[in-house]
Amino acid sequence: MERVSQMNKSIRMRERKRALVAYSFIAPNFIGFAVFTLIPVVFAFALAFLKWDGNNAIQFAGLSNFTKLAGDSLFRASLKNTIIYCIGTVPLTLVASLALAILLNQNIRGKGIFRTIAFFPYVASLVAITAVWAMIFHPGKGPVNAILYYIFHVDSKNLPNWFGGNLILFTLILFSVWKYMGYYMVIYLAGLQGISAELYEAAALDGAGTWKKFLYVTWPQLRATTFFVTVMLTINCFKVYDIAIMLAGGGDGRLGTSSTVLVYYIYQKAFVEWDLGYSSAIAMVLFLLVLIVTLIQFRGEAKLEQ
Repeated sequence: MERVSQMNKSIRMRERKRALVAYSFIAPNFIGFAVFTLIPVVFAFALAFLKWDGNNAIQFAGLSNFTKLAGDSLFRASLKNTIIYCIGTVPLTLVASLALAILLNQNIRGKGIFRTIAFFPYVASLVAITAVWAMIFHPGKGPVNAILYYIFHVDSKNLPNWFGGNLILFTLILFSVWKYMGYYMVIYLAGLQGISAELYEAAALDGAGTWKKFLYVTWPQLRATTFFVTVMLTINCFKVYDIAIMLAGGGDGRLGTSSTVLVYYIYQKAFVEWDLGYSSAIAMVLFLLVLIVTLIQFRGEAKLEQ
């Protein structure tokens, strides 16, 4: 019995050593996650019910931060702009990235070069490409307005200001589609290359043309890929900040009402006005909005699979 107990002790010691080794690999990543993500998120949830400017004593605010949102016109404007941006960006990026993937999945000469060109905006410096877009769409000196003026004979007084008024959201949407379609194109390319060629051969034997092959073979096989792309796109669109700052805010970061988005408004309330409780309440609204949209998407995908 004593020998058996010693064997059990040695086995337990070896298991503990293995567990310690495993935990030692996990610990740095978990500590970083806890310090920089988990604890701040939990604190932000609690801060939404408090009043604090980062300097004076914390005060309990109850639901006042949330009731204040109802009368905040700038919050409503930023929420509307974010939703419009998402509604415009998500479907256009889906269509553009899928079309690019189908086109560059064909046996065409130089498709590797074209794939690189399509992917380049995603990896390029945001500062550099926004500077290029600012020059291209410049109201007075940009080539886009020059084409409208010299070729389409649009009066100089009627030339659009692409970075002001109601057109700024349209410009943000176009820029986002152009920048991110290459990344999602790569995801769609992986999905297309996973489709069995036998399915296309069977469809061809049944007399299916290009459109019917896409409708009855390609699109159903890409349903999981499209769901993943849609979820990721939606989340990223609700989190838009840097593009709005670089294109609409300029060097000083001041945005007009027509281009203010939720994440920028959270930043402004938190780090400009130092109303940390109110900014956390806005962040909670954004979190719930993204959660609801994502759950609806998962629910829709589950129904399609039934």
